[in-house]
Amino acid sequence: MSAKIEKEPGRAWVVAFAGVAINLCLGILYAWSVWKKALVDKGKADAGELMTGINAGWAYLTDTQGTVSYFLCGIMFALFMIPGGRLQDRYGPKIGATLGGLSLAVGCIIAGLMKSYLGLILGFGILGGIGMGLGYAAPTPAALKWFGPHRRGLIAGIVVGGFGGAALYVAPLGQYLIDKYGISGSFIGLGIIFAIVVIVASQLLSNPPAGYVPVGPPPGKAGAKPVTTTAAADYSPTQMLSTWQSYALILMFIGSAQSGLLVIANAAPLLAKTAGKLEFFARNAWIIAAYGGLINALGRVGSGLYSDKIGRANAYTVNLLVSAVFLLATPFIIQAESIPLLFLATGVAYWQYGGGLSIMPAFTADFFGSKNLGVNYGFVFLGWGLGFLMPLIAGYIKDSTGSYSLSFYISAVILIVAVILCRFLKKPEKK
Repeated sequence: MSAKIEKEPGRAWVVAFAGVAINLCLGILYAWSVWKKALVDKGKADAGELMTGINAGWAYLTDTQGTVSYFLCGIMFALFMIPGGRLQDRYGPKIGATLGGLSLAVGCIIAGLMKSYLGLILGFGILGGIGMGLGYAAPTPAALKWFGPHRRGLIAGIVVGGFGGAALYVAPLGQYLIDKYGISGSFIGLGIIFAIVVIVASQLLSNPPAGYVPVGPPPGKAGAKPVTTTAAADYSPTQMLSTWQSYALILMFIGSAQSGLLVIANAAPLLAKTAGKLEFFARNAWIIAAYGGLINALGRVGSGLYSDKIGRANAYTVNLLVSAVFLLATPFIIQAESIPLLFLATGVAYWQYGGGLSIMPAFTADFFGSKNLGVNYGFVFLGWGLGFLMPLIAGYIKDSTGSYSLSFYISAVILIVAVILCRFLKKPEKK
């Protein structure tokens, strides 16, 4: 099939929405604040107290301890995007996605059975992160290969939107399982569900056949958009890493990811603190994690869509600058105990973060082609993993000062620096 087709085949959309289903499971990471709220109590942790009732066997954690497995999960996720990308590019997306689902499921079950800080690190942090990396590397590159450059932002946004939107159902479901079956029951139950869904959806993924040429932009519209609609030269990983643009994208990914990860890791505790005497929000702090999942998903699709229209750099710039303003305001919002403003500020952070995860794979494909997109994006994705340093640093700051305020100020400054770098970015010219 070497001739251009007029319309994407149905198979292209099957691959895209199978990717959404897989990411809806892998996205448990974005509901972590629900488990953190159940696990963290610095005073009881320092006193060596153990939990009772349905959570008997679990020990309370400090804020830093409650962030370590989340941090490790992100680092392993980013590192295993590279071998996951190689699996995708060489053998197709089914193998990596299936292995990823199994690893995440086993990790959740181990975390539930061990009932310990070590179990969280080994199960959720290491095995869960490996599973997310292998699984996440498969669907987006596979889907992007079915669609032309003029739709990359939108398709990337749809596929990764599943990962962001996962918190919309995982947060309330996780809280329900914690309340009814305990922390262990929540991990084990979700692990079993994820194994089934990911393995089934993985079988629906595939790369296009040899010689496939995706649909181009509608007649008369080629070149009308600021996004390059002609195919980029295909770079090998070695060739990509020889350009300064690849390292600029990694640094930009750190910038957009760190602020969102800071908010995601602490959303439920922040709402509980801001709620003051409003017991409903204090008891149901999972609501902000679920809300954030919805905005995260919408930010991926929305940012991907308007990045196709106004350009990747412009979309990235707008997202980060608006988010920086609200991050600077967040400590004052918490102090004022304004729940509506907290939802607005966290919503902006979730939108910006989600937008980065649709803009960056589209940036990578625009600059370095789609042939080796799996592994090339895996290298760029290392920036996302390094963004997890911010919530870890925030945990130390919170344990030391009793507040996240300094963390929000630092995060806002990093966003502004990332925008400055973005304005100097230009597409590489392959020699």
